[in-house]
Amino acid sequence: MNEGHLGLSKPPFPIIFAAPSGAGKTSIARGLRHRRNDVIFSVSATTRPPRAGERNGVDYHFLSEPDFRRMAADGDLLEWAEVHGNLYGTPRRNLQDAVAANSHLVLDIDVQGSRQIRQAVPDAVSIFVLPPSGNELARRLLGRGSEPEEDRRRRLRAAREEITAVAEFEYVIVNDDLDKAVDAVEHIIAAESVRTRRLSVLSDAVARLCAGVDENL
Repeated sequence: MNEGHLGLSKPPFPIIFAAPSGAGKTSIARGLRHRRNDVIFSVSATTRPPRAGERNGVDYHFLSEPDFRRMAADGDLLEWAEVHGNLYGTPRRNLQDAVAANSHLVLDIDVQGSRQIRQAVPDAVSIFVLPPSGNELARRLLGRGSEPEEDRRRRLRAAREEITAVAEFEYVIVNDDLDKAVDAVEHIIAAESVRTRRLSVLSDAVARLCAGVDENL
Protein backbone atom coordinates (compact mmCIF):
# COMPACT_ATOMS: atom_id res chain seq x y z
CA MET A 1 0.00 0.00 0.00
CA ASN A 2 1.05 3.53 -0.65
CA GLU A 3 0.35 4.89 2.80
CA GLY A 4 0.62 8.54 1.85
CA HIS A 5 -1.82 8.21 -1.08
CA LEU A 6 -4.32 6.26 1.03
CA GLY A 7 -3.98 8.59 3.99
CA LEU A 8 -2.95 5.88 6.43
CA SER A 9 -1.33 7.61 9.39
CA LYS A 10 1.00 5.88 11.85
CA PRO A 11 0.08 7.05 15.34
CA PRO A 12 2.87 6.90 17.94
CA PHE A 13 2.81 4.53 20.89
CA PRO A 14 4.77 4.22 24.15
CA ILE A 15 7.80 1.92 24.14
CA ILE A 16 8.72 0.18 27.39
CA PHE A 17 12.30 -0.93 28.01
CA ALA A 18 12.85 -3.23 30.97
CA ALA A 19 15.87 -5.32 31.85
CA PRO A 20 18.01 -6.55 34.70
CA SER A 21 20.42 -3.92 35.93
CA GLY A 22 23.52 -4.00 33.76
CA ALA A 23 21.84 -5.27 30.58
CA GLY A 24 22.13 -1.87 28.88
CA LYS A 25 18.51 -0.82 28.40
CA THR A 26 19.33 2.81 29.12
CA SER A 27 22.06 2.84 26.47
CA ILE A 28 19.64 1.37 23.92
CA ALA A 29 16.97 3.94 24.79
CA ARG A 30 19.47 6.77 24.44
CA GLY A 31 20.75 5.38 21.16
CA LEU A 32 17.20 5.28 19.83
CA ARG A 33 16.59 8.86 20.91
CA HIS A 34 19.76 10.03 19.15
CA ARG A 35 18.74 8.31 15.92
CA ARG A 36 15.14 9.44 15.70
CA ASN A 37 13.31 12.72 16.08
CA ASP A 38 9.98 11.04 16.86
CA VAL A 39 10.89 9.71 20.30
CA ILE A 40 10.76 11.42 23.69
CA PHE A 41 12.57 10.00 26.70
CA SER A 42 10.35 9.72 29.75
CA VAL A 43 11.86 11.55 32.71
CA SER A 44 10.87 9.80 35.94
CA ALA A 45 9.97 11.45 39.22
CA THR A 46 11.84 10.43 42.36
CA THR A 47 12.22 11.33 46.01
CA ARG A 48 15.91 10.42 46.15
CA PRO A 49 18.35 13.32 46.30
CA PRO A 50 20.20 14.34 43.13
CA ARG A 51 23.63 12.85 42.53
CA ALA A 52 26.58 14.90 41.37
CA GLY A 53 25.90 16.29 37.89
CA GLU A 54 22.22 15.36 37.77
CA ARG A 55 19.79 18.06 36.68
CA ASN A 56 16.20 18.46 37.76
CA GLY A 57 13.81 17.90 34.87
CA VAL A 58 16.54 16.31 32.75
CA ASP A 59 17.75 13.26 34.66
CA TYR A 60 14.79 13.09 37.05
CA HIS A 61 12.05 15.25 38.44
CA PHE A 62 13.29 15.51 42.02
CA LEU A 63 10.35 15.79 44.41
CA SER A 64 9.73 15.82 48.12
CA GLU A 65 7.97 12.75 49.45
CA PRO A 66 4.74 14.68 50.22
CA ASP A 67 4.65 16.08 46.67
CA PHE A 68 5.31 12.64 45.18
CA ARG A 69 2.60 10.99 47.24
CA ARG A 70 0.20 13.79 46.33
CA MET A 71 0.79 13.09 42.64
CA ALA A 72 0.17 9.38 43.20
CA ALA A 73 -3.05 10.07 45.13
CA ASP A 74 -4.29 12.43 42.40
CA GLY A 75 -3.70 9.86 39.65
CA ASP A 76 -0.90 11.92 38.11
CA LEU A 77 1.49 8.95 37.94
CA LEU A 78 1.15 6.15 35.40
CA GLU A 79 3.16 3.90 37.69
CA TRP A 80 5.18 4.21 40.84
CA ALA A 81 7.02 2.08 43.37
CA GLU A 82 9.35 2.24 46.33
CA VAL A 83 12.86 1.06 45.48
CA HIS A 84 15.59 0.84 48.12
CA GLY A 85 13.80 3.33 50.34
CA ASN A 86 13.09 5.92 47.63
CA LEU A 87 9.98 6.51 45.53
CA TYR A 88 10.11 6.42 41.73
CA GLY A 89 7.32 6.98 39.23
CA THR A 90 6.29 8.02 35.72
CA PRO A 91 4.31 11.28 35.49
CA ARG A 92 1.16 10.91 33.39
CA ARG A 93 2.06 14.27 31.83
CA ASN A 94 4.97 12.58 30.05
CA LEU A 95 2.59 10.50 27.95
CA GLN A 96 0.28 13.44 27.32
CA ASP A 97 3.20 15.56 26.07
CA ALA A 98 4.43 12.76 23.79
CA VAL A 99 0.98 12.30 22.26
CA ALA A 100 0.72 16.06 21.68
CA ALA A 101 4.12 15.99 19.95
CA ASN A 102 3.12 12.95 17.84
CA SER A 103 6.09 11.07 19.28
CA HIS A 104 6.83 7.73 20.88
CA LEU A 105 7.35 7.93 24.63
CA VAL A 106 10.37 5.82 25.61
CA LEU A 107 10.12 4.47 29.15
CA ASP A 108 13.23 3.09 30.83
CA ILE A 109 11.70 1.34 33.84
CA ASP A 110 11.94 -1.80 35.95
CA VAL A 111 9.80 -4.92 35.69
CA GLN A 112 7.44 -3.78 38.43
CA GLY A 113 6.85 -0.44 36.74
CA SER A 114 6.41 -2.02 33.33
CA ARG A 115 3.59 -4.19 34.66
CA GLN A 116 1.75 -1.11 35.83
CA ILE A 117 2.34 0.72 32.54
CA ARG A 118 1.08 -2.21 30.47
CA GLN A 119 -2.08 -2.26 32.56
CA ALA A 120 -2.60 1.51 32.37
CA VAL A 121 -1.60 1.88 28.70
CA PRO A 122 -2.51 -1.31 26.77
CA ASP A 123 -1.26 0.28 23.54
CA ALA A 124 2.34 0.29 24.82
CA VAL A 125 4.96 -1.96 23.23
CA SER A 126 7.08 -3.85 25.76
CA ILE A 127 10.70 -4.84 25.12
CA PHE A 128 12.90 -6.83 27.49
CA VAL A 129 16.66 -6.48 27.16
CA LEU A 130 18.92 -9.39 28.06
CA PRO A 131 22.71 -9.40 28.48
CA PRO A 132 24.72 -11.76 26.25
CA SER A 133 25.58 -14.00 29.21
CA GLY A 134 25.28 -14.32 32.96
CA ASN A 135 29.03 -13.88 33.35
CA GLU A 136 28.95 -10.66 31.35
CA LEU A 137 26.08 -9.36 33.46
CA ALA A 138 28.03 -10.14 36.63
CA ARG A 139 31.10 -8.42 35.20
CA ARG A 140 29.12 -5.27 34.45
CA LEU A 141 27.46 -5.18 37.85
CA LEU A 142 30.33 -6.25 40.05
CA GLY A 143 32.76 -4.11 38.11
CA ARG A 144 31.04 -0.88 39.14
CA GLY A 145 33.07 0.95 41.75
CA SER A 146 30.47 3.46 42.85
CA GLU A 147 28.79 1.35 45.53
CA PRO A 148 29.71 -1.16 48.26
CA GLU A 149 30.33 -4.80 47.38
CA GLU A 150 27.23 -6.06 49.20
CA ASP A 151 25.05 -3.55 47.32
CA ARG A 152 26.45 -4.77 44.01
CA ARG A 153 25.78 -8.37 44.93
CA ARG A 154 22.27 -7.44 46.00
CA ARG A 155 21.78 -5.92 42.54
CA LEU A 156 23.03 -9.15 40.97
CA ARG A 157 20.53 -11.21 42.94
CA ALA A 158 17.78 -8.78 41.94
CA ALA A 159 18.90 -8.98 38.29
CA ARG A 160 18.63 -12.76 38.37
CA GLU A 161 15.06 -12.48 39.62
CA GLU A 162 14.12 -9.88 36.98
CA ILE A 163 15.43 -12.08 34.15
CA THR A 164 12.70 -14.61 34.93
CA ALA A 165 10.06 -12.02 33.91
CA VAL A 166 11.16 -11.96 30.27
CA ALA A 167 8.19 -14.04 29.06
CA GLU A 168 5.80 -11.27 30.15
CA PHE A 169 7.09 -9.00 27.38
CA GLU A 170 6.19 -8.85 23.70
CA TYR A 171 9.77 -8.64 22.44
CA VAL A 172 13.20 -9.63 23.69
CA ILE A 173 16.55 -8.23 22.55
CA VAL A 174 19.98 -9.57 23.47
CA ASN A 175 22.32 -6.62 23.92
CA ASP A 176 25.65 -8.00 22.75
CA ASP A 177 26.18 -5.14 20.27
CA LEU A 178 24.63 -1.74 21.00
CA ASP A 179 24.16 -0.63 17.37
CA LYS A 180 22.51 -3.94 16.45
CA ALA A 181 20.28 -3.71 19.51
CA VAL A 182 19.10 -0.24 18.48
CA ASP A 183 18.58 -1.56 14.93
CA ALA A 184 16.35 -4.29 16.35
CA VAL A 185 14.24 -1.73 18.20
CA GLU A 186 13.80 0.30 15.03
CA HIS A 187 12.58 -2.84 13.25
CA ILE A 188 10.09 -3.39 16.07
CA ILE A 189 8.82 0.19 15.74
CA ALA A 190 8.45 -0.20 11.98
CA ALA A 191 6.46 -3.42 12.36
CA GLU A 192 4.27 -2.13 15.18
CA SER A 193 3.51 1.06 13.24
CA VAL A 194 1.67 -0.90 10.53
CA ARG A 195 -0.33 -3.23 12.76
CA THR A 196 -3.91 -3.08 11.57
CA ARG A 197 -5.20 -2.37 15.08
CA ARG A 198 -3.13 0.85 15.17
CA LEU A 199 -4.40 2.19 11.83
CA SER A 200 -7.61 3.89 12.90
CA VAL A 201 -8.46 5.07 9.37
CA LEU A 202 -7.85 1.69 7.75
CA SER A 203 -11.56 1.03 7.14
CA ASP A 204 -11.88 4.37 5.30
CA ALA A 205 -8.86 3.57 3.16
CA VAL A 206 -10.28 0.15 2.28
CA ALA A 207 -13.61 1.75 1.35
CA ARG A 208 -11.82 4.15 -1.01
CA LEU A 209 -9.88 1.28 -2.56
CA CYS A 210 -13.07 -0.71 -3.09
CA ALA A 211 -14.78 2.33 -4.63
CA GLY A 212 -11.90 2.69 -7.05
CA VAL A 213 -12.14 -0.95 -8.01
CA ASP A 214 -15.91 -0.68 -8.44
CA GLU A 215 -15.44 2.18 -10.89
CA ASN A 216 -13.54 -0.17 -13.14
CA LEU A 217 -15.90 -3.13 -12.96
